[in-house]
Amino acid sequence: MARTEGDTWDLASSVGATATMVAAARAAATKHPQPVVTDEFAEPLVRAVGLDVFTKLASGELDSDEIETDVGFPRMVDTFAARARFFDDYLAAAGIAGLRQVVIVASGLDARAYRMPWPAGTTVYEIDQPEVIAFKTATLAEVGAAPTAELRTVGIDLREDWPAALQEAGFDPAQPTAWLAEGVLIGFLPPEAEVRLLDSIIPLSGEGSRLAADYGMVAGMSQQSQEHARLMTEGWRRQGLEMDIAALTYPGEHTDVAAHLHANGWETTTFQLTDLFTAAGLPQLGEAEQQAPAATIHFVRAVRP
Repeated sequence: MARTEGDTWDLASSVGATATMVAAARAAATKHPQPVVTDEFAEPLVRAVGLDVFTKLASGELDSDEIETDVGFPRMVDTFAARARFFDDYLAAAGIAGLRQVVIVASGLDARAYRMPWPAGTTVYEIDQPEVIAFKTATLAEVGAAPTAELRTVGIDLREDWPAALQEAGFDPAQPTAWLAEGVLIGFLPPEAEVRLLDSIIPLSGEGSRLAADYGMVAGMSQQSQEHARLMTEGWRRQGLEMDIAALTYPGEHTDVAAHLHANGWETTTFQLTDLFTAAGLPQLGEAEQQAPAATIHFVRAVRP
C-alpha cells in the first residue's frame, strides 16, 4: 500500500519494519570476529518485535549472505554496520568538541543512549512515535539496560509539533546541539515534510550545533530503481516478509539535505557509501554492489558556525 500523509505503522509493518531490519543487521554485524559496530541491545529488541526472518538474522540462525542474495541487497549487513559506525563517530566527535545536548530524530530501535560512552553531563533526547518509544523503553528495561547519559524521550510523530514537545522536555535551543537524522530523510517523509523538518531544526540550533544525516531515495523513481525495488520485495516475500520496498517511500523530488543546510549558512561535508566502507575498514563495494540503494543515498555532516 502506498504511503499517505497521515499513515501509521508499527515496528513490524511498513516503514517501521525497516527499523527492525536495520537493527537485525547491527545485531548480525556485532557477531563478526572484528565488528565494525557493537550493539548488544539490537538482538533483544529485534526478538521482541517478533518478525521471524529478522530474528533469525539477528541471532545468526540465518546466513546473512543468503538473505542478501535472495533480496537483492548485497552487503546489507556491512552497509548498515558502516552507517552506524559513521554516525557513532560523528556523535563521539561532537562529545569531544564539548556538545552535551543530543537529539536523535525518529530514533526507532536506536540504542545509542544505552550503548555509547557519553561524556558526563550529556542529555540525549529521542523523538519517535509514543508506541515506539514505549516499546523500546520497556524492552530494554526487561534486559536490565540503563542509559549511559541522561535520556529524555519525546513521544510524538514528526508530522506534529515536535519542536514544542522537545522544548517541553527540557531542550535548550540556546545550547549547541548534535542532531542525528539516521534513516528518516531517505524518502520516508513527503518532500515538503523533509523541508519542514530541516527548517524546524535550524532555528533550534545554537552556534556550534552539528547535524548528521543520510538523504536521498531508498527506492528511486527511475525504471531501474523501481525494478530493483520489485525484485527486493519478491525476495523479502520469499523470506516470509511482506515489505513492498517501492511503497515505503513518498514520490516526488526529495530534499538535498546538504544543499539546504549550506544555503542556510551551515558548513557541510558530504560522503558516499563507499567513503563509509573505507572509514570502517571494510572491503570496498564492487561495481555490481554500487547500485540502488547504495547509489541513491548520500551522507552529510554539517556544522553551524
